Amino acid sequence: MSEHKWWQNAVVYQIYPRSFQDSNGDGIGDLKGIIQRLSYLEELGIDVIWLSPVYRSPQDDNGYDISDYRDIDPMFGTLEDMEELIREAKKHGIRIVMDLVLNHSSDEHIWFQEAKKSRDNPYHDYYVWRDGKEGVLPNEMKAAFGGSAWEWVPEVQQYYFHQFSIKQPDLNWENPKVRREIYDMILWWMEKGVGGFRLDVIDQIAKEPDLGITANGPRLHEYIREMSKETFQKGDLITVGEAWGADTKRAKLYSNPDGSEFSMVFQFEHVGLDQQEGKTKWDLAPLPLIKLKQTLAKWQTELHGCGWNSLFWNNHDLPRIVSRWGNDREYRKESAKMLAAVLHGMQGTPYIYQGEELGMTNVYFEDISHYRDIETLNLYEERLKEGYKPEDILASIHAKGRDNARTPMQWDDSENAGFTRGTPWIEVNPNYTQIHAKESMQDPDSVFHFYQKLIRIRKEYLVVSEGSFTLLYEEDPQIFAYVRTLGTQELLVCANFSKEPVVCPVIEEWKDARMLTHNYQTPLQKEFKPYEAVILFRDKKGAAR
Repeated sequence: MSEHKWWQNAVVYQIYPRSFQDSNGDGIGDLKGIIQRLSYLEELGIDVIWLSPVYRSPQDDNGYDISDYRDIDPMFGTLEDMEELIREAKKHGIRIVMDLVLNHSSDEHIWFQEAKKSRDNPYHDYYVWRDGKEGVLPNEMKAAFGGSAWEWVPEVQQYYFHQFSIKQPDLNWENPKVRREIYDMILWWMEKGVGGFRLDVIDQIAKEPDLGITANGPRLHEYIREMSKETFQKGDLITVGEAWGADTKRAKLYSNPDGSEFSMVFQFEHVGLDQQEGKTKWDLAPLPLIKLKQTLAKWQTELHGCGWNSLFWNNHDLPRIVSRWGNDREYRKESAKMLAAVLHGMQGTPYIYQGEELGMTNVYFEDISHYRDIETLNLYEERLKEGYKPEDILASIHAKGRDNARTPMQWDDSENAGFTRGTPWIEVNPNYTQIHAKESMQDPDSVFHFYQKLIRIRKEYLVVSEGSFTLLYEEDPQIFAYVRTLGTQELLVCANFSKEPVVCPVIEEWKDARMLTHNYQTPLQKEFKPYEAVILFRDKKGAAR
């Protein structure tokens, strides 16, 4: 086993800044708002805040379109506020991870403003261009947000390539000057004291648009290794690459323990399971639990000792897990805790998305006018044209829309959930009067206190960060159970992933083990109640410590 790194038993908390805490009453969360809530995060027990982008941006894609990598968008505050956040977080024992978008910039970035002036401009080659005639596209490639991936610029009589919005032109990583600009910017942030970086869609930087290749292009790992050597390896950072196209083989490269690329990778195999085969995420299907168990077990076993997992159910692009795979009605608290226990007992670095620790749910807006997300609004228009009924489109949006994760953080039961004194940029989930941080912190049996306990377990028991993984009951359609082993120490995580009671026979064998946490107040029995979950520990050397 390679040397133990600090981030291997750390827990990361993702903040979507515009929805976390507004300090000035303009309805948009900001950096000063985050500073106000650092004590809350310290009490939860997290080690790292991952901030979704706060750079200067026209906000076409909520900040993932950056117009200046070395400045803060005025909606979030100033560069001085950012420096203060880094300093103040450190006092609470928390590091700040910045979200880096290196596949593309905003079309309002000075580089692109110059690039489109003429083909001779020194910045022209910072982007991906193809010759052509207006109206005759270089090829049929589509953008992820709909429409063609090519956009015509009359000034240079060329098309530029954009994998996402028209306002997000792809950077040309083949140009060494682009890479140097990026590395210098990363080093600049490192000097300011950031604790690491999350790399947005990093598997797409080595695209080959003429061949229809976006993810996993031939030079991808060459670029990442160069970037790591020039930047990350000069500090003690946590780095995570977002790679929708990663399999376990590629993940071993991304998260090689020698530190040549990243600390870990975000892969999304498990979050694509509840959709119809060969269709989009909007084409809903029930979660196949057996497949989920097999998928997570594969990542646990294949990366053990030679890579590192990121553990997550939620992020700013995903629906709320308690609504998605739990039960956000009669068993909201029980199922939120069950899902947490299953995830936090695994090997890897867990990511908690803001509000997940409260059991926040999806929002069920009745009309499309309440939504703000570009992907959601585009989908609605496209599907209306294709003949879908509005209520069917809304059902998909209620289940999978990105705004489910983006409604304001629910702090208390005052107006706008304590998020803002003004009008929030997106409406607060109406259930905030029942689900909020103030109530959760006062209730010893809350989802918040359950997460707090899971974080403590990870820090106290080395078997959680280093042990091997053995899946139990692989073919059982209700039970998700596994054992973690490190020397003589063993950890059992056993959960009922459904609202029907189920017998879990392994509990009998573990009756003398120490209970680390349990999501019901009643005694543990072989028959598990709806969404019941338990974590048990024993040391085969002797007593259960």
